[in-house]
Amino acid sequence: MKSDTKRLSFLRRRLAAVSLVAFDVDGVLTDGGLWIGPRGAEWKRFDVRDGLGLAALVRVGVRVAFVSGRRSRAVATRARDLGIAADLQGVRDKAAAVRGLRRRFDVPRAAVLFVGDDVVDLPAFGESGLSAAPADARPEVLAAADAVLHSPGGRGAAREVAEAVLRALGRTAALPGLRRAPGRE
Repeated sequence: MKSDTKRLSFLRRRLAAVSLVAFDVDGVLTDGGLWIGPRGAEWKRFDVRDGLGLAALVRVGVRVAFVSGRRSRAVATRARDLGIAADLQGVRDKAAAVRGLRRRFDVPRAAVLFVGDDVVDLPAFGESGLSAAPADARPEVLAAADAVLHSPGGRGAAREVAEAVLRALGRTAALPGLRRAPGRE
């Protein structure tokens, strides 16, 4: 089991300052697999429960961004459906992308949480006040992240992040059924 000090619940004060959550896509919002058809059509699987969490963040005014190295119509559709503030695809320099998001939304580094799973995401960690990694992220990313999630990518990681931020902000009512953490709020 990973150290409790690497859990989001231990970062509650810092989470309360978050106003922008940026997610890598493949391996965080999906399980990292790609389905490619004979004519090149690409399919991705997104978890509906993750989407409910992201939509709840959007409803309470937390900006949500997707930052992906790949380009995908499926990701653009998902971003549009959820009301995502920024859908950055084909990104080669994720640190520069996060800096751009901070300027665009006028938020300080401390207000940014980046969630990534692979070594290409590590530069974005350095441009964010907080970083988190799904349970099945690369070992280098798990070591560098401020928090390691219980859930793997594409199977609850985004929901876990959303719930932690909503709890820290005292906005649990935004997600029906979400309970306050015992002894908190």
